[in-house]
Amino acid sequence: MMTTRKSFLTAAVCITAWASVGQAWAQTKAPATAPAAAPTLAPDYAPSSGQAGKDVIWLPTSQALVDRMLEMAKLTPKDHLIDLGSGDGRLVITAAKRGATAHGIEYNPELVAYSQRIAQAEGVSARATFEKADIFESDFKKATVITLFLLPELNVRLRPTLLDMKPGTRIVSNSFNMGDWQPDQTGSRVVEGCQTYCEAYQWTVPAKVAGTWRLGNGQELVLEQTYQMLEGTLRQDDTGQPISDARLDGVRIAFSVGNERYAGEVKGRQMQGKVNGGKSWNAMLAKP
Repeated sequence: MMTTRKSFLTAAVCITAWASVGQAWAQTKAPATAPAAAPTLAPDYAPSSGQAGKDVIWLPTSQALVDRMLEMAKLTPKDHLIDLGSGDGRLVITAAKRGATAHGIEYNPELVAYSQRIAQAEGVSARATFEKADIFESDFKKATVITLFLLPELNVRLRPTLLDMKPGTRIVSNSFNMGDWQPDQTGSRVVEGCQTYCEAYQWTVPAKVAGTWRLGNGQELVLEQTYQMLEGTLRQDDTGQPISDARLDGVRIAFSVGNERYAGEVKGRQMQGKVNGGKSWNAMLAKP
């Protein structure tokens, strides 16, 4: 699977190999049947650039981009990161070194064993864990941060599952997008120490707000939603005003009606916030 990973000081047997590898994207398919038992790795084993995987080939990516991806995710020690296609484990181990709990899902059992070896050598095996599994058959909804380095068609295949995750979950992809789901943030191509695949995209899972909302003052807010982008109308009796400059950032919602700026937070079937930073407003979902 695709992965991007950092450089680390490792045990003597791993130093040379670890410095030369990172995370990868892929396009070639290998047999879907995995070995029954975990492989025994040679002491000098390291992934080879271009090696085949289930849905991807493995290619190295710079440590600088791993750092950029975690910065874009605003990773904190309170986060639980899951890397889909964790390759050599570099991103997971980097996240663990920053204090987060991190988990890698990787189909290749040799890469899983290799990642576990490096995590142990780096002293973060309690926070950096790995499993041999198919990302399309795995449950990763408990993550607060998702990272991945997959081709666009695989990202789009994962997109419905990602959009069903808890609003506010951050997703960061190395180099490839999510189809027509536009990113909230794009990392610069200019990343020191990165030669290829040097761009990253970040999305925040938006709350689901499409429908008719009844405000406390009797007005109705009718919203149409396309990912984090919103269109709609604020209605009072038989008249209505279109909203403008509207969007979601996870559970945070903001839109304008004339000269008034509404900002607030979505909590399930309720919204509440302030108008122009002062007067309070609230709404209940009347019709999805």
